[in-house]
Amino acid sequence: MHRLEEIEILQGSFGTSRRLQVHRFGEETAGPKVYIQASLHADETPAMLAAHHLLQRLIAADRAGEVLGQIVIVPFANPIGLAQRMLNMHLGRGDLGGGGNFNRNFPDIAPALIERLKGRLGSDAAENDRVVRAALREASADLKPHSELSALRIKLLQLAIDADIVLDLHCHFEGITYLYCNGAGWPGAQDLSAQVQSHATLIATGGGGGSFDESCDLPWVRIKEAYPEVPLNHGCLSVTLEYRGQADVSDELAAFDADALVRFMQRRGVLAGDPGPLPDALCEGTPVDAVDHVRAPVPGIIVHKVALGDKVKEGQVVAEIVSPEAPLDSPRTILRARTDGVVFGRLFSRIARPGTAFLSIAGTDPAKVPDNLGDPYP
Repeated sequence: MHRLEEIEILQGSFGTSRRLQVHRFGEETAGPKVYIQASLHADETPAMLAAHHLLQRLIAADRAGEVLGQIVIVPFANPIGLAQRMLNMHLGRGDLGGGGNFNRNFPDIAPALIERLKGRLGSDAAENDRVVRAALREASADLKPHSELSALRIKLLQLAIDADIVLDLHCHFEGITYLYCNGAGWPGAQDLSAQVQSHATLIATGGGGGSFDESCDLPWVRIKEAYPEVPLNHGCLSVTLEYRGQADVSDELAAFDADALVRFMQRRGVLAGDPGPLPDALCEGTPVDAVDHVRAPVPGIIVHKVALGDKVKEGQVVAEIVSPEAPLDSPRTILRARTDGVVFGRLFSRIARPGTAFLSIAGTDPAKVPDNLGDPYP
């Protein structure tokens, strides 16, 4: 049965209120549970349109009695960011109130969870899974917000924390479809990568930034580290899906993405129906630490020399920077790929500032990109 819930979050200012819409399908005791949210970065519109198309399909599936598991959909995950505008520009990536990137600094409940599980895990893997999910709900319920933004983060985490599958739908500034998967979920997510036709599947190992997908996945990793002798399978596949670029908003693309998620859930036993043959994968999983984030060494105008989706070679020219204030016969600054790989994302702006990462290439060898200059898209 389809149920719609509206959840108020902590009031940030008098005269205002914000809410989340939560769509629920299936019985709350059914499994597996899938949690999907869209546009935590509130200006990443393709994700919201994909969620809109997905909801249409799930409502039809629910009426046909095809929901076998439990599905929770949050079609817009960031009412704070949706309201942020400046000079008629929507600014939805970071909190203008000073809270930073909306997809960073989610609560880490692992320490409290490990303490809560002392003496509660036994020799039965299935029972341990049940106990851990209950403890995840308990630990997240104990979280107390101290601001409007922290209230939003806590509520989203509470909705997702006990799910078997967590899909966080985003997009790049300009990009092709790609995804991030935490290391414990790979190669288990190969079917998802193939089904959504990911061009770059980036495997992370817990970067410490507190992203939403990490906050759902890492508690399971930390439990196994704390209790290595206990039989317990990794219980959460947590993935960030990047649906191309911010301007790639169309019903045709969103319908393709929604259909792919339906087929993925059919294949995972969450929905009834035949998903059909799995498409051929477009890429292998590669380390996120092997991504070449091409950075500008000087200010100027960026002139791209490769297109999104291009497969480039180490040493290939990928961009040039023109200085408008230099003599006209001055040479341009040439930027080359440090690794073989596919170009999967770039910034909208063509104005370079020193240190700005404006182009991303999915490589395979972290040793090729050793500079470790921090978060390229804070």
